[in-house]
Amino acid sequence: MLLSEWAARFLDELRRENASPHTVRNYASDLAQFCEFNDGGAEPDVTALRMWLAAVHESGASTVTMRRKLAAVRSFYRFLMKQGAVRSNPAKLLFTPRTPKKLPQVQTPAQTNSLIDEVGAKARDTLNRPFPERDLAIFELLYGCGLRVSELVGLDLGDVDRAEGVLRVRGKGRKERDVPFTGKAHTSVEHYLAVRHAAPSERAVFVNHRGTRLTDGSVRRLVKLYSTVLAGDSSLHPHALRHAYATHLLSSGADLRAIQELLGHAQLSTTQKYTQLALEDLMRVYDNAHPKA
Repeated sequence: MLLSEWAARFLDELRRENASPHTVRNYASDLAQFCEFNDGGAEPDVTALRMWLAAVHESGASTVTMRRKLAAVRSFYRFLMKQGAVRSNPAKLLFTPRTPKKLPQVQTPAQTNSLIDEVGAKARDTLNRPFPERDLAIFELLYGCGLRVSELVGLDLGDVDRAEGVLRVRGKGRKERDVPFTGKAHTSVEHYLAVRHAAPSERAVFVNHRGTRLTDGSVRRLVKLYSTVLAGDSSLHPHALRHAYATHLLSSGADLRAIQELLGHAQLSTTQKYTQLALEDLMRVYDNAHPKA
């Protein structure tokens, strides 16, 4: 069987295991490139894999992209071994490129709240947006609940407990967690659901102009549009609002373990990067205010 045919079987296996559509889409692209490089036929050895990785690097791919592609190939080879298609996993011998540690840029609470207030005030009359209630609810949930964009678009009506103010969120690896949504986030969702127009039997909370589930790409474009027009910042993306959520909670005294649970991080070390952001803020305050700085 050709390598590309095994790749198709592997992707089917991922879908049966309820891997996220985002993961399946990326792995499909990565493995298509990998199979094309190896002619879709002969079983590549470690030398061939190193040549492929070098070609990826020479194409200008970032370190993050290279790490993702390597993860896809390693996972693919684990599947091949389980199926008895190969005797060894040469991908295990490849060196994983290190990513430079870079802290995300985070807006201040005032900047974030100002942007979201502007979305609520100008979406309909100034920007003439077709679904202003939906757009505001998206911003309020991204910042007010710290959701990943995939978690946001994956919300179904049954996941929203409007009486208790709790969202049932499916995160990475389809792990579920409960996230509180209160205050402005709750109000915006109520206003949106009152005018939501969806196709028959569509259970997605957030829908597009066709009444079907909104995609993560559409949300990214929506966030960029508002941020560019209202704040002059074309770099803002949905995950930046998640970073802001965590950083602002920590700065206000929230417990790191509680933030870990709210974000759905499997490891506390993933959450701990926000302590570095908070420390940077403290250092700036010290440098600007202390007479001996």
